[in-house]
Amino acid sequence: MDLVPALREPLKKVLGPATAKVMAEHLGLDTVGDLLHHYPRRYEERGQLTHLADLPMDEHVTVVAQVADARLHSFASARAPRGKGQRLEVTITDGSGRLQLVFFGNGVHKPHKELLPGTRAMFAGKVSLFNRRLQLAHPAYELLRASADDEEGAEAVESWAGALIPLYPATAKLESWKIAKAVQTVLPSAQEALDPLPESLREGRGLVPLPEALLKIHRPHTKADIADARARLKWDEAFVLQVALARRRHAETQVPAIPRSPLPDGLLTAFDARLPFTLTEGQQRVSREIFTDLATDHPMHRLLQGEVGSGKTLVALRAMLAVVDAGGQAAMLAPTEVLAQQHHRSVTEMMGELAEGGMLGGAEHATKVVLLTGSMGTAARRRALLDLATGEAGLVIGTHALIEDKVQFHDLGLVVVDEQHRFGVEQRDALRGKGKQPPHLLVMTATPIPRTVAMTVFGDLETSVLDQLPAGRSPIASHVVPAADKPHFLARAWERVREEVENGHQAYVVCPRIGDDEDATKKSAEDDAEKRPPLAVLDVADHLAKGPLQGLRVEVLHGRMHPDDKDAVMRRFAAGETDVLVATTVIEVGVNVPNATAMVIMDADRFGVSQLHQLRGRVGRGSAAGLCLLITEMPEASPARGRLDAVAATLDGFELSRVDLEQRREGDVLGQAQSGARTSLRVLAVIEDEDIIAEAREEATAVVAADPELAALPALRTALDALLDEEREQYLEKG
Repeated sequence: MDLVPALREPLKKVLGPATAKVMAEHLGLDTVGDLLHHYPRRYEERGQLTHLADLPMDEHVTVVAQVADARLHSFASARAPRGKGQRLEVTITDGSGRLQLVFFGNGVHKPHKELLPGTRAMFAGKVSLFNRRLQLAHPAYELLRASADDEEGAEAVESWAGALIPLYPATAKLESWKIAKAVQTVLPSAQEALDPLPESLREGRGLVPLPEALLKIHRPHTKADIADARARLKWDEAFVLQVALARRRHAETQVPAIPRSPLPDGLLTAFDARLPFTLTEGQQRVSREIFTDLATDHPMHRLLQGEVGSGKTLVALRAMLAVVDAGGQAAMLAPTEVLAQQHHRSVTEMMGELAEGGMLGGAEHATKVVLLTGSMGTAARRRALLDLATGEAGLVIGTHALIEDKVQFHDLGLVVVDEQHRFGVEQRDALRGKGKQPPHLLVMTATPIPRTVAMTVFGDLETSVLDQLPAGRSPIASHVVPAADKPHFLARAWERVREEVENGHQAYVVCPRIGDDEDATKKSAEDDAEKRPPLAVLDVADHLAKGPLQGLRVEVLHGRMHPDDKDAVMRRFAAGETDVLVATTVIEVGVNVPNATAMVIMDADRFGVSQLHQLRGRVGRGSAAGLCLLITEMPEASPARGRLDAVAATLDGFELSRVDLEQRREGDVLGQAQSGARTSLRVLAVIEDEDIIAEAREEATAVVAADPELAALPALRTALDALLDEEREQYLEKG
């Protein structure tokens, strides 16, 4: 069924080509329906002004304020040597603060006539700093005046004074009030919006119809109107997305797969007998969940979340061995060569002679474990490819080199994806396509995900959580080191590193960039304030080796090194031949050196919360306590410092993932679910609206179970088609 024609109408027909072009290029809005779903970010009351005191630097803002003062100055310049240059300075106020507007040259005439003291207007522009004062240069403005002489008379004045002004997400090219005028033009089409919610659901939950919700969100008369509209639109977003995911889960149960159960006395039993420790309760429980899935005749789709160091790799390896037992092959996809090599080393060490299949001295149930990365030599690569094609190798660990067309498997039964967020869906899909029938899929992440995000982003996967650390793991003490306020704290940090090394341990120092001729990363507003690029590995390593850590064995590791060199550095560090490794985040995931007890993170404010948590997980992996020092020059009251204090205060990754999500826009988190397209969540807040998402999931599952094709719900089908444009449809198809 086609979408409602009125809502499918291209904006260029309704608004004209120039406005439509800006809307398409800068806001991703192409149709009348797109514009109706571009909701106001907030509302201004005529009698109440925004806080000029809180304006953010370098951002495009819209403010409502009153002109306090306007002065025209003449000045001499290269262009106007005789003092004929003109500058108009207008001061506006909102009771909380004052802001200066400046206009130059020919641009002064219109505002000089219109912006008289006492005039109220909306102003939009980019906030900049001049002579230590905030200002807007050449802002666009829209006068807010209504007089009793207007044709509509006093009534207009009254409705004007009481109305709520919608402020829309805008761009420098298209101010909020121009968007508001465009919305006014298309608003009558809202009456034709098809309601995707089943009537019983809408009435049962007391939600207003969709056309009414669209009118109320764009043109509310009261705050209650806004609340009604938002409650309704949140349900739409949650429900339609959950229906898409529920249909995906339902479709999975219809796809055939080969059940893979381990032999009673096979490779898995032999491996378990070799383990020098017992599995934690969590590992046993999650293994049972995975083995149950593997034994079914449709593909497993499971997300394994686990705290850093909770033993996910061991759980995944046991699943892989179960599949090899059942006559299949298993592949593990790692995001970097360093990590693929690390996994290969630790798997072959854990398996011992069980990894020597086909070799002299190999155990009875042994298999072969091969590594496949892009930088391998031709001979080694050819051998690995042959082992996979013949089935000689039961296990393969590799980077995205595994996905290339040349790679053929004898019988691929399980794909394990490590650090899911590093892989595109297409890469996962390409690897799954190498099975004769769809292989089972286990996705692992050490970035804990709040329950609602898991339900939204990974809603088509069943979730297992490993939340207890294996015995023998040590706690990690974390501290924020304010290098600018207290330079002696930084000196003490290097002394602590020396003490760890003197006690026979090793340390990491992490920097945001490599250095050398590399471009400094893009500056943020906070960077501008401090006017220095992020610290670089090469500079810091040089400074430490000649200064605070002189005499210690310092090496560097970063992504631009040759893979063989990277591997050699990691081997030396793992063997204890290096005291301090100065690295980029290439060590963030999976690197396991139990003797490394200290980590110093330079410019820690430039890393995200989950990334800091990941990095910190590289220490405290042995019996000695771990230490993580977060070095920053950010002032105490800044949001960046707040983030670091949160990381230092808890080792609970799930708690930190909430902090992270609350500080970022939802779209960042859901970007992967929406395959990088504009996020479909405009009013739904993943953390706040946990109840709505959970309820929507239940309702969606029931609806899809009763009517998988949604034959009885054509309007819901239409909404799904709008949500799942081709790109997103492929995303869900590929899972």
